[in-house]
Amino acid sequence: MKTILNATDYSERSVAALKYAYSLSKAIGAQLKVIHIFDYPTLLDELSLKAQDPFPDIEGDAFRKHNLKLNNFCKEHLGTDLEKLNVTVEAIEDKSVVNGIISKANKIKPLLIIMGVKGGSVLREIIMGNTTMHLLEKSPCPILSIPEDTSRTKIETIIYATAFEEEDLGAINKLTEIAEPLNAKIKIVHVSSLKKSQVGIEEKKEIEDKIHKYITYSNIELDIIYSDAVFEDLKIYFGKANADIIAMLECEDNGGFSKIFHRDLVKKMESYGRIPLMSFNAKNYGIFHL
Repeated sequence: MKTILNATDYSERSVAALKYAYSLSKAIGAQLKVIHIFDYPTLLDELSLKAQDPFPDIEGDAFRKHNLKLNNFCKEHLGTDLEKLNVTVEAIEDKSVVNGIISKANKIKPLLIIMGVKGGSVLREIIMGNTTMHLLEKSPCPILSIPEDTSRTKIETIIYATAFEEEDLGAINKLTEIAEPLNAKIKIVHVSSLKKSQVGIEEKKEIEDKIHKYITYSNIELDIIYSDAVFEDLKIYFGKANADIIAMLECEDNGGFSKIFHRDLVKKMESYGRIPLMSFNAKNYGIFHL
């Protein structure tokens, strides 16, 4: 069975991510695994030991405490019978929140990791502009960032914004695993430099041929934007297309227009923060050879 991994810090921001993760897991028939990363010093700071007190079972107490809190958090926001909802919880000890999440992801191989945008005091590493990038560097799967004020959980249109690299086909292929059970439309918007606008028809046909060759999902369409003001023009496009999720590839700088596209756009989209953002690490998706 497919699994969706949700990491929470109990903050208000994480509530929206939890509800979104559950709604998506239910829609695609996946199990939802909710985790919380904690560190022992946060518990030790709360202990007040006297000389006659027996040495506490720090490890056991910590896991019991955090598992109980996590269980209650999920029951409060999802429902009391987590087993019936196909939701499992697990508190994980790790000094690094990012490493704790990645370690669990490497073990269970989830379809994706869902996070709330920004984190509270406990997830001190989870801050916009840093955490998604840190997770993405190591994650075996896409990262879906959910803005705090997200209320719509129905997914009908997914926009995949790209300057079209070889790895994009692998990421789009992975994206179809989420889109297909939802019967969601994937709108691929290829952003190209204004200098190439004169070859528009030929460029579109070339990309469409590649997509149809490697991607079997039929509910896909391609648009091309010729622009040197990528972020501004994409925001307009997202609004007109009624995007429910924005998906993008994060890769190392390759030079040329692609470098401009990938270097800043994911970070700008994180700061935009109005639509759930799914990020793919290009290192995981070089599976097609063009």
